[in-house]
Order: sequence, then structure tokens, then C-alpha cells
Amino acid sequence: MAWNVGVLGAGPGVSALHLPILGGMPGGFRVVHIADGGSGRAQELAGPLGARWSMGEEQLLGDPDVDLVAICSPPDRHAGHILAAVNAGKKAVFCEKPLATSTAGAEAAIEACRQAGTVLLVGTNHLYDAAWGNAKHHLVALEGKVLTVSLTLALPPNDRYHRLVSEGGPFQPGGRGRPDLSDPAVAADVLRQLLVGLAVHDLPAVRDLAPVLDEVVYARLVPPIGYAVGYRAGDLLVQLCLTMLLEGPDALWRLAVATTHDRVELDFPPAFVHAGSALSRVRSSDGRWTEFARDAEDGYLAQWRLLAAMLDGGTPVEYDELLADARYAINLAEAAAALVAEGVLR
Repeated sequence: MAWNVGVLGAGPGVSALHLPILGGMPGGFRVVHIADGGSGRAQELAGPLGARWSMGEEQLLGDPDVDLVAICSPPDRHAGHILAAVNAGKKAVFCEKPLATSTAGAEAAIEACRQAGTVLLVGTNHLYDAAWGNAKHHLVALEGKVLTVSLTLALPPNDRYHRLVSEGGPFQPGGRGRPDLSDPAVAADVLRQLLVGLAVHDLPAVRDLAPVLDEVVYARLVPPIGYAVGYRAGDLLVQLCLTMLLEGPDALWRLAVATTHDRVELDFPPAFVHAGSALSRVRSSDGRWTEFARDAEDGYLAQWRLLAAMLDGGTPVEYDELLADARYAINLAEAAAALVAEGVLR
């Protein structure tokens, strides 16, 4: 069965990732409606597809031809858009990460989908990358104790986050003017948004290894756009580091896991490109590196294939897991922000 998709959002992720994927899955999905927030991009993207376009969400959600809503709007609107899609009677929702930016929003979205039987998938492409599946298999088979997990991100410019530190954001009254990052309260809100918006890419995978967040040991906002956060999960230490420079460094998105036996590293491809799975390798105790073969299919495609399997009834919807992932990320972001708000560097 082909599912008619309505896309809420018309940013680079839609044009570079989701539309090419959906167009290359014959018989699975068909984009019939694209809506933007007033940028005019929806009309540009819909034209070649023969799809309808509109501004805002009302026309798209009221479109009887739309079976499935792909939510690619700004993060703070995700939970509300999920609720609106459920209330409109849509059969399924694909929601870009994060599920929500607050615990209350995440719980409301999950409960609404559960009660209505709405199929829901949160687009966390690194979690569905075949390389992460191989890494988890290796870690389980080796039975080595995980000692540390580190996420190191060096990313090129992203307009959304550069506006956050140059023009203000929803955390700042009025949302105008350069925010004063020397103010602990302002810095804390910026850090929270960066963690919920960027670290959330990998936190569901980290949760597989470090399911309980015991204590945020240190948390710092690193200008112009970045953070350094460390937390304990039992006797396991997790470290998150991000730098995003205006001039744009070479992209690096690395997840590293050190165990009592070896070290596993995954280097994910840059965002918004189809380059196959992450590059994964293992360094054994004798210092030798073993590199796994890369999969031609990336996590962006894998997540849509999983959604198709859910819609066909062959795979259950993991409502509880989705909610647990959201709570984990939000709890971390709030704990780290609280530490920064105290104005004490640790």
C-alpha cells in the first residue's frame, strides 16, 4: 500500500533528505502536500512532485488525502504538531528529533498517539544506522564492561543555532538583540536548546549503554556555539563536546565507547548528505584497528523503512521507548542548564 505524505516544513532536511528518500521508495510513500511557515519554499519543493503546497499547518492537516504527517518544523513545535496530526485523524506521524522540548509535551504527544493508535516514529537516524547496530552487537558479544562514552562534534555553520547566539531566541524576552552569554540564566537556556536540538541525535544510542543519569558532573557553554558536558551513569562517565564555528571546520561527528577490552569508534557522515552508514572501527588491546565494512544504506533511509514496516503491521510502535528517549534527553538538558545557571564552572 502507498501512503500519502504531508510534510510540515520545507527546510534543508526536507529538500536534501526526506523528499529524495520518499521519491526513491516506489510503492511505499507519495508526497502529496508540503507546508512551510511562510518562506515560500513549500511551493518550490512541491512543484516538481505535483504536490499541493500551503502556509502553516491547517490546510495540510485538513487535507483528506494526507495519511501520514512528516513533522520537520522547528523543535519547539514538534509536540504541538503531533497532537494536531492525531486530532486530525492522521494514521501515522514521522517526527524529526526531538519528540518534544519538555517532558509534559513528550508525555502528551505519546499518550495521544497511544490512545488513538497512531503509528509514530521519531527520526533519529544515528540510532537506525547499521554501524550502530554492528557496534552494539560487538559490545554485547565481547561482554566487556563499558567505561566511558564520548560524543565529539565539530560542525559547520547551522543558521538556526547561529541566530540563537547572535539575535536571541525564545528564551530571551522579545527574542531580539544579541543575548548576554555572560548572564548565567541566558547561557543556561542556550545550553538547554543546544542539547535538546543537537545532542539528541545520539542520546538514544547513548541511553542503550548508560540508561540511568545519576549526576551531571560538569556543564559549560563554549562560545561562540558549543558545549562541554559530562555526566555519570553508575560508574560509567559520558562526555559530550560540541563546537560549531562560523567559518565552519571540517565536519566530525564521532561516538566513541571505551571498554575494559577495546575501544569502538563510529564516525557518522555529515548532516544532510547520503553517504552510507557511519565508519566504524575497533581498537583491540594490542593496539590494532579493525574496520567494519560500511553499509550502502544510511540511517535516514533505514528509519523510513522501519516506519513502512510499522505501517504494514510487521513491527510494533515502541511508545514507551520513544518517551524514555525524550525524558532522558530533556532531563540531561535541564540538569546541565541548572548547573550553568548556578554560575559555577565545574
